[in-house]
Amino acid sequence: MKDARAALRYAKAVLNLAKDTQIEDEVNHDMLLIAGTIQDSSELKVLLKSPVIRSSEKMNVLKAVFTGKVNAVALGLFDVLQENKRLGMLESIAKQYTIIYDFLKNMQVAKVTTAVPLTKELEAKILAKIVALTGNNANLENVINPAILGGFVLRVGDMQYDASISNHLTQLKKEFDNSHFIPKI
Repeated sequence: MKDARAALRYAKAVLNLAKDTQIEDEVNHDMLLIAGTIQDSSELKVLLKSPVIRSSEKMNVLKAVFTGKVNAVALGLFDVLQENKRLGMLESIAKQYTIIYDFLKNMQVAKVTTAVPLTKELEAKILAKIVALTGNNANLENVINPAILGGFVLRVGDMQYDASISNHLTQLKKEFDNSHFIPKI
């Protein structure tokens, strides 16, 4: 990713502007919307990265998609990126903004892998447990993987807790394989 440093600089500038006007939470919501929209739309991603399409056309599309959905700081970012011919970096900038915003707010991303989607009650219990373990709040990302059979795998930062049925079965298999038990006859 050759533009990562530039994306980080733009994201920091947007965060500083948002902090000055005390709307960093709202801008974070907008950046999540922008990153998600671009990530979900391959056509929009191709349009923004294309060197053939004029930046004025790209701006028309961005304004049609996001006007009324994002605040003036995000729309101002579009203008700055158009001036600097860097509209193709918009998704990277939005993602970088959310990363540094989460760091500023002591938020972490907790990835929970389950065989079926989490219920709201279980999600609340997991978030409470994460706060108890780490002392920080977390955004929960639920990954569905039927291969774990049941239970869950929780990953927060560099910590991982594997309470999946597939892990328990693997451990049980290892115990049987390593056992040198010879029955007496």
